[in-house]
Amino acid sequence: MRYELYYWPQIQGRGEYVRLALEEAGASYLDVARRRGGDETLIALMESRRVRHPPFAPPFLKAGRLMIAQTANILQYLGPRHGLAPKNQPGALWVHQLQLTIADLVEEVHQTHHPIASALYYEDQRKEAKRYSREFWKRRPQKYLGYFERVIDRAGGAWLTGRRLSYADLSLFQVVEGLRYAFPNAMRRLESTIPHVIAVRDAVAARPRIAAYLASPRRIAFNEDGIFRRYNELDS
Repeated sequence: MRYELYYWPQIQGRGEYVRLALEEAGASYLDVARRRGGDETLIALMESRRVRHPPFAPPFLKAGRLMIAQTANILQYLGPRHGLAPKNQPGALWVHQLQLTIADLVEEVHQTHHPIASALYYEDQRKEAKRYSREFWKRRPQKYLGYFERVIDRAGGAWLTGRRLSYADLSLFQVVEGLRYAFPNAMRRLESTIPHVIAVRDAVAARPRIAAYLASPRRIAFNEDGIFRRYNELDS
């Protein structure tokens, strides 16, 4: 099957978690909005009356006749089909639970630069962003990444589920990369306390298909339009 991924072409955003899974799986996919006229195709599909189950927002994935939206939902579909999640119900639910926890963290990261409203520019909420980021770094990354540290430790292997890589490991890699980009100083102080998490990040980066993807033009660079944004004043 050749998948069609629909996400904004200028940013990694929430679509990147899907891209990482597709790349690791060696799946054939078209990143639709990165082609000429792709933005218009994406918007037209969202607004089309012919789509029975319309997505609220990107990312969404076309898989045959299926249209699947929401990052964790897409990954829950892809995981068992490409060896990135167990096929048994308890294992599949566990990986999905880990992904939803990652989604909670990503939302809190987004609020470090947009604590009031997504519709406002960063410059319109700078003071509030600085305060939010200061409070965020007092406890939230420590709580989330500390949780994943314990999960890996108890799993009895190199990955979140033990001996096998899952899509949640790929997503954890992306979170670490994003935090390193957005908050390099704060992450340097934190990383010594989460060695298992950093080991997962390093192991994902070393996987052949992921390494090839990261070195290719298919990987969009971090920038100040995405979820992870670098503002020096927020990285105290």
